[in-house]
Amino acid sequence: MKITDVLNGQLWKQMMVSGAKALEIKKHDVDALNVFPVPDGDTGTNMFLTIQSAARDAEKITGQSIGEVAAAASMGSLMGARGNSGVILSQLLRGIAKGLEGLDTANSLQIAQALQSGVDTAYKAVMKPVEGTILTVSKETARAALTRAKNGGSLLETLQEAQQQGFKSLAKTPEMLPVLKQAGVVDAGGQGFLVILGGWIAALSGEAEELDFVSGAESPPKAEIQEPESKQEFVQVENLDYPYCTEFLVKGKDLRVEQIKQDLSGRGDCLLVVGTPEVVKIHVHVKNPGKILDYAIQWGSLHQVQIHNMLEQNENMAHAMKEKALAADSEPLAEGQELKEFGVVAVAMGQGIADVFISLGVDEVVYGGQTMNPSTEDLAEAVRKVSARQVFILPNNGNIVMAARQVKDVVQDCQVHVIPSKSIPQGIAALLSFNSEGDADTNIKNMERGMSSVGSGEVTYAVRDSQYGDLTISQGDILGLIEDVIVTTGKLLFEVAQSTLEKMEWKTHDLVSIFYGEETKPEEVERLQDWLQEENPSIEVEVHPGRQPLYYYIFGVE
Repeated sequence: MKITDVLNGQLWKQMMVSGAKALEIKKHDVDALNVFPVPDGDTGTNMFLTIQSAARDAEKITGQSIGEVAAAASMGSLMGARGNSGVILSQLLRGIAKGLEGLDTANSLQIAQALQSGVDTAYKAVMKPVEGTILTVSKETARAALTRAKNGGSLLETLQEAQQQGFKSLAKTPEMLPVLKQAGVVDAGGQGFLVILGGWIAALSGEAEELDFVSGAESPPKAEIQEPESKQEFVQVENLDYPYCTEFLVKGKDLRVEQIKQDLSGRGDCLLVVGTPEVVKIHVHVKNPGKILDYAIQWGSLHQVQIHNMLEQNENMAHAMKEKALAADSEPLAEGQELKEFGVVAVAMGQGIADVFISLGVDEVVYGGQTMNPSTEDLAEAVRKVSARQVFILPNNGNIVMAARQVKDVVQDCQVHVIPSKSIPQGIAALLSFNSEGDADTNIKNMERGMSSVGSGEVTYAVRDSQYGDLTISQGDILGLIEDVIVTTGKLLFEVAQSTLEKMEWKTHDLVSIFYGEETKPEEVERLQDWLQEENPSIEVEVHPGRQPLYYYIFGVE
């Protein structure tokens, strides 16, 4: 077949789908590149779910403009971003969309420039960029693409040259990051990016098979949003103040996203307005959809208009589940009742841990953590369910912090503050420092101070043989970690738990908190508790059934 030298929206859409399919096939291989031999290597899975969300939104665009399709893919990746790797990928796609903005078609040089725009956007999104990661690989890829395109290379030649340089850069990542060299792996994020790029090349060259998994496959598993027991039985859809879920695209020129947000605020709830000067996606729950459509048509043409009556008993089940996550099962405000000032959303990796957060006043708990990072959309949905003017998010995992920060870009109904907690103990310590009577700035300072005052440790198992520093690790070994760093290993759970606590210098603290996992036997917990009390009975020990997967223990000392 003839290989085109100009990309339009339909071809870019095919490339998005092909890139997602390529990573779907290779995601577990990318997962296996996890630096640490612990059971949370999910870089490939996170990137796949992110690019899959991008491809799904791209497929909804029926026009031929590459700028419109790229904008839709960017929006999809933003909402579907999971984990740090997924967030960085979404920023790459966001920058690419910016580079293709306003274009109906793009040649090799324009595509190369868009790739460079993606790299620039991704670097700006990361507070402390680290070389030897997906950032480096994408940077070298874009640089090679620009060089080849400026020398007259075709689209296919440009992307192939970019991929070749990307693999060379990927091979050098262990030299840039000693932790990669020690583990004997290349950077997982960089590998995932090159897999996606390979899918783009396959689609461009006509080698990709016909794929319809984006529209035909089941949706990826969503992080469950747990509602406190007192609210679960309250929900009655017949009491909805805004029963019509209205969702559509506006296409035009010089669309002002911020102005549209301001104009629509107060006309309904669950408002979402995102997009570009050419394409804007609007989602809102209203009493009268006609008024919203009459307003929107002043800006441009309307597309993909969907209006659902959430009061109908025979509503499509998939949409009903979507509305449940967005608003239908959240407790409506009584007439005249004001929003409270502050609310809190926390991420938890076990029912027992979730119960602790709820008992401490958390409004919404999102289930996730290792191996299943909640997406930006999952967190945004939880935030929308909180009846407060300002909402604090506690990610409680370093791999969720970036996705949490992106919630600010998609939620307009309230002010969002992210407390960058990287562990369950940090999240609890931050929450205990929260004062509902204080102001936001004071709470942020106190919560971050409280978070930094606690030490965190974990006990899990090795999923593969590995060498980490001076530690020789065999598959199945018990591992002890402090602040995500492996510090001890052994064959017996009790001994590794002892060693981990000793290295945390637990005897110099006033309180030891223990959350035991779903696979930890009660007698093991009792034995560890007895040892702590015998060693130093003056130190308070709190034991909670965290019921978390994968981790036998989570420790906190303060």
